[in-house]
Amino acid sequence: MEENRRIRLRPLALPAEHGGWALLFEPIALGLLVAPSLVGVLISVAASGAFLARHPFKLAVVDWRRGRWVRRSGLAGRFAILYLVLMTLALALAIKFGGSALLLPLILAAPMLLIQLSYDSLGRSRALVAELAGSIAPGAVATAIAIAGNWPIAESYGLWVVLAARAAPTILYLRARLRLLHHKPASPLPAIIAHVLATIIAVSLALGSIVPYPAIVAISILLLRAVIGFSESDKQITAKRLGLREVAFGALTVFVLAIGYSMTDMR
Repeated sequence: MEENRRIRLRPLALPAEHGGWALLFEPIALGLLVAPSLVGVLISVAASGAFLARHPFKLAVVDWRRGRWVRRSGLAGRFAILYLVLMTLALALAIKFGGSALLLPLILAAPMLLIQLSYDSLGRSRALVAELAGSIAPGAVATAIAIAGNWPIAESYGLWVVLAARAAPTILYLRARLRLLHHKPASPLPAIIAHVLATIIAVSLALGSIVPYPAIVAISILLLRAVIGFSESDKQITAKRLGLREVAFGALTVFVLAIGYSMTDMR
């Protein structure tokens, strides 16, 4: 019966979660805003292909592990292959025109992506280690774009560090907030400590002229958001609304960072 049902392609081809899209497009947007180039666009296309491949890959592998390979599984596998081909072609062109130096940050991010994929294959995508790895890895895209734009190495990797300082504490914050929304015990302390450490990192990088000083403002806003978020008395907030708020905070972070970099010549 299942084989004869009409299969909707969109749920197979495109991930539904807003957070995943934001984690991809924040480094892409920041990288292209501060170091625009054709090679940067190619890197962004390659990163998008890798991101899109994850969802159908996860569906296909989970079905395979459960011993229930059906028509949906085959279609998901084909979508994964299609996206990987797109990624490979775009990355090959990026290397041809931008040189192999841009590969290093992507190679450094690969172990984190493998961690995320391994948890996906086990049906444990929501594990803390998987979410942290998956949130930190995309920052490598901004670094690769900056290297393609002839930025100095330290400043290029500074983009990744400041994006990680945005992403990792946010994962801890959202996990705790969601547990509280579902009336489960959760301590705000790890998230608050992580935001404080992220702010210290931003200050250190700014003092070392690795990132512009507005980066401190961007990360401090996130710290303030976390403090207010855990203390707010609004009990009617939904998980969807919380997620949309976080997309807005991500966009604000990228905007503040882009303004800061526009005021500072990082080349």
